[in-house]
Order: sequence, then structure tokens, then C-alpha cells
Amino acid sequence: MNRTTALLGSAALALTAASALAEGHMAGEMTIVSWGGAYSASQQNAYHTPYMENTGITIINDESSPEAVAKLRAMEEAGNITWDLVDVEAADAIRLCDEGLAMEIDHDEVLAAAPDGTSASDDFGDSIISDCFIPQIVFSTTMGYRTDLVGDTPPSNICAIFDLETYPGKRALNKRPLANMEWALLCDGVEKADVYDVLETEEGQERALAKLGTIKDQTVWWTAAAETPQLLADGEVVMGSTYNGRLFSAIAEQGQPIGMLWDEQMLDFDGWIVPAGLPEDRLARVLDYLKFATDTQRLADQAAYISYGPARASSAPLVGQHAELGIEMAPHMPTDPNNAQSVLVTQYDFWADYRDDIDAKFQAWLAQ
Repeated sequence: MNRTTALLGSAALALTAASALAEGHMAGEMTIVSWGGAYSASQQNAYHTPYMENTGITIINDESSPEAVAKLRAMEEAGNITWDLVDVEAADAIRLCDEGLAMEIDHDEVLAAAPDGTSASDDFGDSIISDCFIPQIVFSTTMGYRTDLVGDTPPSNICAIFDLETYPGKRALNKRPLANMEWALLCDGVEKADVYDVLETEEGQERALAKLGTIKDQTVWWTAAAETPQLLADGEVVMGSTYNGRLFSAIAEQGQPIGMLWDEQMLDFDGWIVPAGLPEDRLARVLDYLKFATDTQRLADQAAYISYGPARASSAPLVGQHAELGIEMAPHMPTDPNNAQSVLVTQYDFWADYRDDIDAKFQAWLAQ
């Protein structure tokens, strides 16, 4: 099936689903795929539980988002799409859309307008990076460290990850190239503005891997973002990368002796894609859920449970205190001016184009 045919098929299915929704013919359960840990808990509190209470349907949580692209490819090949809604990062949304594995969405048709009548597409603005992508949050990949293991001079620069002399001990890094490659080049002397130009070359990729090679034997490679906070809490690593919301949870909610480094945090968008080819009753349920779960209030509600910035402009003024701790959440967001003085914005178009090739090279390097 070519892309044009797939998109026409998705459009026709969406119309059928809209009819099914209007007639009340919707599936009684949904399988929603996300990242687990504190992030899935924030989704559960902010919109899964309220939606289930309002509708009586069952939401089944699946934590397979780290493998979403590979698994959706396999489901398509087998002709058996078992997921109803999938949480992915921006670059993966572009890849899935380009491959016809995600359905194109008319954001203004499917999603609620802002309370003042601003259309959904205007309210989400630049966070709509693909016709298949429904944004939820702005997040960052950053570094946490054990405050009691870094001596009297806690790290203030991302390149501390490569400084084994000042900060001896194990590190934790994601078992995939995104963020690792950019930080490696920055810390090998590449100017920030040139990082992606260098990384698209074979020489640049080898240069990044060589820099990572200087700490390879001191690194624990994680596949789930919850691993780094646990490794830090257990004292098994002195520092490690993960998503800023996971570190917030460990620091503010669990009281762990962990600090967060905002220097050169990797800013990115995260959101939903709808798998292409869902039966009309399942698609109708997904569309009904999406309108609820991505409205202005719901996205602001999520920020009461985790320190990710809502993707809607109209949600930002509604961000208040943590639901349990009573602390103001705005200062803990990656977009807060005090935290965003030195950022590296993830180039999702780059990773959509180069991800498969660099992934393969990175995994081969790990196996050496």
C-alpha cells in the first residue's frame, strides 16, 4: 500500500468512526501505550481515571513506548494492530507518519478548542510537528547526580558526564543514540550550532562514538527511564541521564539525595499517534478519548503530577501546585527561564531521517 492510498483509507475510516461515535458505537476498552513510571502515573491521574469514571470503559496500560516504532512495524506486517493509542516522541511520530503506520489527524476537527475559542491548531502551535502527531508535553532529557557522591563541587556543566577524574564512578546513559551523540560532540568541542551538521556525517558519528568510548566501561546502559532514578537512589551510579520529570519525582516526591543538571538539557515534544487501520468502533473510542484527554484543563492537570510543560498555550496559565506536595510546579518545568538558560533543542526532523541508521551503528558499537 502506498502512502497516498493509506492516507485516503485513514480519512475514510475517520469519517466512518465519526459516524460510529455519533451513534454511540464505541469499543468498551482501549489499550494505551506509554512510558511507565511517574509519567504514566501522571497520565493515569490526569485523564485515564477521569475518563474511565465518566464513560465506564476500561483502559489497559502498556509500557512499550520505547519500542513503539519496531512493534508497530511488526504489527503492520502481521496485519494485527493490537494497540489503540501510542505515546511517542516527536521524531518517532514523523517516522510512523511517513511510513503510513500512524493516521493523519485534522487537529481542529478532532481536538477541543481552547476555552476562549482559539482553535486547537493555533493553541498547540509549533508543537504540531506532524499531521499525525497530537502533542501533550514539552520535556527534556537531562542529567541527575547523587549530591553526596560528587564532593564539594557539584557538576554545573553537561560535560561532567565525561569527567571521570573529578567525578569518578559509574554513569547511566540511554541505550540509544539520541542525546548521547549530541552531548558527546558538544563535549568534544563542536559548537552547538554545528552539532547536527557534524552528526549527519560518518566522521561526526564516529567522533561522537569515540567520545562516548572514553566512559563506555563506566556506563550502565538503560532502556527504561525509571532505571536511572533507581540507580541513583541505590548509589549504583554517581550520575545519569533520564527525563526531567523522572528526576523531579525522585527529588521532590521521594526525597532522594539527587540533584538535577539543566545545562544543555535536550528539549523535545511528546504526544500521541493513532495507529493506522483501527476498526471503526475502536477508532471512535480513541477520538472520543483524545478530545477529552488533550483539552486545556486536562493538560494543565497533568502538570500537577509531573514537571512537564503542557503543549497547549492555554494550559500554561492553569499550571498550579503539585497535587500532593503543594509546591508550585512552574519553577520545575524545563521551559522555566531559570532552567532554560542553556538548552539544546532536539532536531526531530534529523532523527526522523537518520534514526534507523544511527541506531544500528550505535547498537553495533555497544556490542563491541
